[in-house]
This record gives sequence, C-alpha cells and structure tokens, in this order.
Amino acid sequence: MKVLVIGGGGREHALAWKLSQSPKTHKIYVAPGNGGSAKDPRFENVNITDVTALCAWAVAEKVALTVVGPEVPLAAGVVDEFRKHGLRIFGPTQAAAQLESSKAFSKAFMKRHGIPTAEYETFSDPVLAHAYIEQKGAPIVVKADGLAAGKGVVVAMTAAEAHEAVDFMLVDNTLGVSHNAGGARVVIEEFLQGEEASFIVMVDGKNVLPLATSQDHKRLQTGDLGPNTG
Repeated sequence: MKVLVIGGGGREHALAWKLSQSPKTHKIYVAPGNGGSAKDPRFENVNITDVTALCAWAVAEKVALTVVGPEVPLAAGVVDEFRKHGLRIFGPTQAAAQLESSKAFSKAFMKRHGIPTAEYETFSDPVLAHAYIEQKGAPIVVKADGLAAGKGVVVAMTAAEAHEAVDFMLVDNTLGVSHNAGGARVVIEEFLQGEEASFIVMVDGKNVLPLATSQDHKRLQTGDLGPNTG
C-alpha cells in the first residue's frame, strides 16, 4: 500500500524508515520531507504543506495510510480534513490536538477532570500577570499558550526572570505565538521540583497501548542549566 508521512524532521525520516520495513508497504511518501529522506531511494518527498492541497494530492494518489509527525499540521486540522475525504490517517483530531497546541486548554482539561497538575493561572493582561508573579514569588514557570517549537517555556528562578518572560511573551510577543482564539496568552504555574518523565501511549478511545518511556533533556547546558531548547 501507499503510505504518507507528514513532516520534515528526523522523526519523520525515522517513521518512514520503520514503515518501509513492513511488507504491506510498497511506496512511502514524505511531505515535505528533508535532505535525508530525499537521498533515500525508498522514499519520495512531496513538497506540499498546505492541508487542503495535501489532502487533494493524497486522494488523487490513493494513499492508503497517513501518519502525522509534527503538532503544527495536527493543530491545523489535517486529521479532520483527511477523514472528511475518506482517508485513513493516524493522529488526533484538531479538537484533541489542543492538549498539545494550547497549554491553557490542557491545564483546564486536567483541572476539570481531576488530573493532578501544578497550580496555575492564565493571563492575557500583562499587568495581572506581573501582579500574580509578585504574589507567588519565584521560582515560577511562565509558558506561552500556543505552539512555540519547544521554546515557549521559561523556568524562572527569580521574579525578575519571570517578569521578563511575561514582557517577552505578552507585551512584545517576540515569540510570535498566538493561542487558538487569537492573541497572546500565558500560563503561569508553580515550579515543581523532581524528575521529568514522559509516558507515551496510543489510544483509540477504548484501548490503551503503552509504548516506551522517555525523558526530555531540554536545558541548553550540562547540569540542567541554561534556557530550554526546542
């Protein structure tokens, strides 16, 4: 069958590599792909990133399965669009993808369903955000609400760092990040000390399939020092 992998990073190259090992696949497309996938004779890069155009291409090519890597096309509704046209695609819908694309949505979801999470407040007004930092003190965590390529979180060890992060994200919006309804917004939450871990599972609404656990090492420098990286 024909398989399409959406994305242009190393992750998508790895997904395409693994999918190519299945005897069920005879053609692997990667959209848009990268230099690595371009050099691999098993894959064909497709230079389309627009969701509507990519869906039309997949229909025309009779793609049997699509696997989505990055969060940006998921947030843009690629799964919804493909399903609307009868295409089989692996990934969350636009509504479900808000758990990744909006930190405010994710925090509200956890609070609503009684899932333990750090104490937090959400702000669009920088004056109120600064006042909250003064009230809570440091260390404290400031997060841009929206997709920021992994660079939208500041773990502020001082109040001055936290205030600077608010100005960076809300006043200047230097990151250029907008939440789902438009405009800049931040989530400010309590600092939790401990070991970070990611537990990765696949779900279909009824069943849960646990995969490997992992751990991010996001700080720029050795010893968990420096700013977070993407």
